[in-house]
Amino acid sequence: MKACILDEDVNEWGTKDTRTELIHKLHRLEEEQYILREGESIQDFTDLMLRHIGDPEPELREHIYSTFYIWLKRDNKFTDEEMRHLLTVLMDDRYLFYRIGSVDDHSVLTRAFAVLPIALIMQRDRIQPFLTPKDFQHLKRSLLRYYQEEKDLRGYLAAEGWAHAAAHGADALEELIRYKESDIEVQHEVLMAITGMLHNGVRIFDEEEDERMANVVDTMISESLLPQQEIADWIHSLAQCMEWPDTRAQRVARVNGKNMVRSLYFRTLARHDGNHRRLTSAMLAAEAKLNRFNGANPAYGGDEA
Repeated sequence: MKACILDEDVNEWGTKDTRTELIHKLHRLEEEQYILREGESIQDFTDLMLRHIGDPEPELREHIYSTFYIWLKRDNKFTDEEMRHLLTVLMDDRYLFYRIGSVDDHSVLTRAFAVLPIALIMQRDRIQPFLTPKDFQHLKRSLLRYYQEEKDLRGYLAAEGWAHAAAHGADALEELIRYKESDIEVQHEVLMAITGMLHNGVRIFDEEEDERMANVVDTMISESLLPQQEIADWIHSLAQCMEWPDTRAQRVARVNGKNMVRSLYFRTLARHDGNHRRLTSAMLAAEAKLNRFNGANPAYGGDEA
């Protein structure tokens, strides 16, 4: 499968003609239950979908993702070699790392919607492995780097719809920790990446990104991927920001951390299995420190605007 590249001679989403062609093709595919007609190939569609994966038209991006979802997860349309190649393309500088570090422009749409099919490919690989150990190491490094370097953390955009990079990236991290190759060191690296996202210094998440990040930690808990004490230590570490100077960065870290701890607490409590008392105790202690509106918190001044 030949890699498609962004056409910078026209614009970053290709030509108007290819865009219109893809919209018509995807609508027709949906109507026909994603079954190809005689003479059509997946490559024909994949080239166009890659070209427009970050298109500012939200409906088109959603159609592209839906098609990848059906063909990768439901119908297993791609061969192992095609998926390996597609994964390599999606993780390069034209997709997952396209203008990485940019903020408040359309480039985040390419990055955030490139990581979604990456997660789908990872699901396939975990069920029927086709990646080599070298492939896995490259995948792990790329996902951790992406989550650390993504700076455009907007959730839903008025005209362009979902960006949601923090949430989409968390979905891929959840797949990563489920790999048998993800040892304790990888689990800790993922927790540190989540801490970095929560402590981003700029954005208090308001589109339930904390819930998607909580999915990752909740999976570590429910599948016993890390000892409980190590997860409890990480939960306690989220409250260390209370020792920082009273700045915007501290407020971001405090509120994001508080919301994360609450999400985890109610999920853990809902299991009713009595096996996570150490964790629930850690969550309650961290929440008490992070909650400035808790009268028992000595850091509470009562005069926050």
